[in-house]
Amino acid sequence: MTISFPRQSARTRRFTLGVPRGFQIAPDGSVLAFLRTRSGTDPVTCLWTLDLATGTERLVADPAELPVPGEENLPPEERARRERAREQAGGIVGFAADRELRTAAFALGGQLFLADLREGAVRALPAATPVFDPRPDPSGRRVAYVSGRTLRVVGVDGGGDRALVRPESDQVSYGLAEFIAAEEMGRMRGYWWSPDGASLLVARVDETPVTRWHIADPANPDRPATEVAYPAAGTPNAYVALYLISVEGDRRPVVWDRSEFPYLVTAVWDRHGPLVVVQSRDQRVMRVLTVDPAGGDTSVLHVSHDPVWLEIVPGVPARTGDGALVWTVEDAETDTRRLTVGGEPVTPAGLQVRSVLGVEGDSVLFTASEEPTEVHVWSYAPGELTRLSEGRGVFGGVRSGKVTVLTASRLDRDGVEVRVTAPGGSHEIASRAETPVITPSVHLLNAGERQVRTAMLLPAGWKPEDGRLPVLMDPYGGPHAQRVLAVRRAYNEAQWLADQGFAVVIADGRGTPARGVRWERAIHGDFAGPVLEDQITALEEASRRFPDALDTGRVGIRGWSFGGWLAALAVLRRPDVFHAAVAGAPVTDWRLYDTHYTERYLGHPDEEPENYVRNSLIEDAPRLERPLMLIHGLADDNVVAAHTLRLSSALLAAGRPHTVLPLSGVTHMTPQEVVAENLLHLQVDFLKTHLG
Repeated sequence: MTISFPRQSARTRRFTLGVPRGFQIAPDGSVLAFLRTRSGTDPVTCLWTLDLATGTERLVADPAELPVPGEENLPPEERARRERAREQAGGIVGFAADRELRTAAFALGGQLFLADLREGAVRALPAATPVFDPRPDPSGRRVAYVSGRTLRVVGVDGGGDRALVRPESDQVSYGLAEFIAAEEMGRMRGYWWSPDGASLLVARVDETPVTRWHIADPANPDRPATEVAYPAAGTPNAYVALYLISVEGDRRPVVWDRSEFPYLVTAVWDRHGPLVVVQSRDQRVMRVLTVDPAGGDTSVLHVSHDPVWLEIVPGVPARTGDGALVWTVEDAETDTRRLTVGGEPVTPAGLQVRSVLGVEGDSVLFTASEEPTEVHVWSYAPGELTRLSEGRGVFGGVRSGKVTVLTASRLDRDGVEVRVTAPGGSHEIASRAETPVITPSVHLLNAGERQVRTAMLLPAGWKPEDGRLPVLMDPYGGPHAQRVLAVRRAYNEAQWLADQGFAVVIADGRGTPARGVRWERAIHGDFAGPVLEDQITALEEASRRFPDALDTGRVGIRGWSFGGWLAALAVLRRPDVFHAAVAGAPVTDWRLYDTHYTERYLGHPDEEPENYVRNSLIEDAPRLERPLMLIHGLADDNVVAAHTLRLSSALLAAGRPHTVLPLSGVTHMTPQEVVAENLLHLQVDFLKTHLG
């Protein structure tokens, strides 16, 4: 029996299961380690290696064969990390290795395991439980890990397990990333080994000042509410400090002006010493600091200023072999984010740098876009700039020595390809992801004067004589995320929605990445105006290009998170254009969202309150005249359910009918198969009912 697309998408976690990821290459070019589930429906991730001489794969660690409890015993820190990382799978979802890639450490069921990546042997290591974020030191002699908010270290022989430093209260942790770092800065870790394995750079997080929220489970009133330290816009953040701690336990503070630069963006410790990046609360200044590993004093290596805000670019800072700083600069004259080495731009105007993948010697591997719907892998060396990826698509990679791994998601084929190029030959790491039962046919458009990147999909086999279709706008539409990419698998769900009888339109308007600084900052102080205007521009262009297909008298819109806010905004403020909306986990009142994200775009609510009023949905409740469905996970600790409940209360007070669908036990993600599958059906039924 042929499986339905909603069921297949739910079972495969949107076709992410079975895809190889997490690549690490041995410096000697002999072996590569990676993660992958056994099949496209198996949610348990395993640790594998690839012999780079022969191309032979080896299964090193399979959770099913290890004596561990199930996922229900995950420590709370790991549950939080997976939520922040939007991790869809279980099992060994992360690992860390020593410098030579001989020993890998991972946590499973709160226990510590070591894997010999050359011999394939795995053993449990006695450690205080539950274990979180274990990392071998570069020399492979010890493993550091966090347990109970305490940073600990144990020898690889299992001896000498001890706490390096103990938290002074239950509001303090050592070695963990705070909520803001993990959710908004992309920093998932809270400690870094020195290259010689003798010391660590450790984050101390004090959540005492942070407001406490309580997330209850109404479906299980016998369970106590979960207390969450949530720094909402305008309220205090966690107090983050850094310490240098030796493996003997000696401790020295790292000194910088934390009152002026409260955000710890990231840190690295290479052979030149520790580097730390700190940021002001208004996010207009970032400093790169060098740290004296002997005393903890810091010196300013580089300062970046911007009158609006500074973006955090993954992979920087880094340093070349001779110590030159690898960084990025926002070039206002050419409206380009450029790669810099030693303070000099080394990439041309128009090539928008997205991330630095690695630095080795004087060579830099990075991703960048000339066309925003494509992401390519580039290599820079003095006097040489080379694009390594070919064709239309989204590419990534990693490199060590003469070994390069390239991943490719393309517009003209399904799935993800992984190609390894080594001196001994070229190898492919097979993806075991399922092939969708649906094949998207997408039209990529540039809409209006601003050339808004737009995707349009029609039902399979649709012909003009079939008549015009109701339109379903399906955006995210906000910062740091793109929906319109030259990747076939990005449109699987959109094609299924189209096959239910819709013309589906997806648009990336102002504020989305890879279009230059001016494009990203057009939303400063005002999400609503530019974002909504660009969605309408995309709708008009799709209608102009396909006049026989789109019935603009019947337009629905749906979205999740920022896209959920946008969907509700559309029917509230432009009911002349949008006739029904499904808003999933919408941010209805930006005062209830976190500091780092919200203040970057709308400012501090005490200083620019008008921005918060202008972008809130609560005040618009009396204006609702179109059908609106609100969906929210009651366990969501990112966009809390209060957003939907407050809007619903305001709509009720205004006498405006609407639909609310609460999801018991569901967080900001919806990985549960039954929930993910049936949510699609319920949304389609709602839209069909109200669009005719």
